Amino acid sequence: MLTIILFGLLAAGAELLGGYLITLRHEWPRKIQEYLIALGAGFILALVFLELIPESIDKIGPQAPLFFLFGFALIHFFEHTFIGHLHFGEETHTDIMISKTASYSAVLGLFIHAFFDGLAISAGFHFDFYIGLMLFFGITLHKIPEGITISSIMLASNQSKKAAFLATASCATATMLGVLSVFFLAEVDIKIVGYVFALSAGVAVYVGASDLIPEINRSENRITPMVVFVGMLLFYLSRLMIVSFMEGH
Repeated sequence: MLTIILFGLLAAGAELLGGYLITLRHEWPRKIQEYLIALGAGFILALVFLELIPESIDKIGPQAPLFFLFGFALIHFFEHTFIGHLHFGEETHTDIMISKTASYSAVLGLFIHAFFDGLAISAGFHFDFYIGLMLFFGITLHKIPEGITISSIMLASNQSKKAAFLATASCATATMLGVLSVFFLAEVDIKIVGYVFALSAGVAVYVGASDLIPEINRSENRITPMVVFVGMLLFYLSRLMIVSFMEGH
């Protein structure tokens, strides 16, 4: 048990490290912010299409697209229909790249994902130490860029470094909650997991495609759009590592 908790803490620590690295500088140049947002957009969209959507369809079948659409529509409603008519002074800040609502939505999606990362690590160790170890390495591989993504998105919405780090810390905490949940849950309803994945997929694809990508497209820097593919590749390689070890064992 203590070994599993230790590996969970290491994975959560990697996420915190990613978030902390972003908060080290007093201020990041706009070009660097664009690169980080592009990296985050690619990472989030790869997460949606390579993991969340396939997993939700596998677990709840034809109902998955409905919950996916609901998650997408829910964020659109709050970001542009409901909150869009409320004014918090954001329009007076020309340095804002992303709305605060979008940043919170992104953190919510990644929080859910982080929880299931922790659950996967813990469940793997419960089944077999070697499988758990490989899951740990594969998941931890994308924990640092995930932490970077969370902090970057928060800072791009003109929030403080403290808020950015706290957002990263919340996802690191979610990882540990996932690790510990296996000790208390005799069984996890597979359909509930499917519903959560489908909803979070809708939320994440909205943030990635409707909030982050348009900001990237406005950039005059031709390198920025290419960084999106780096983010996608980063997630794909870490996910491929997990899948290959799971299939091999």
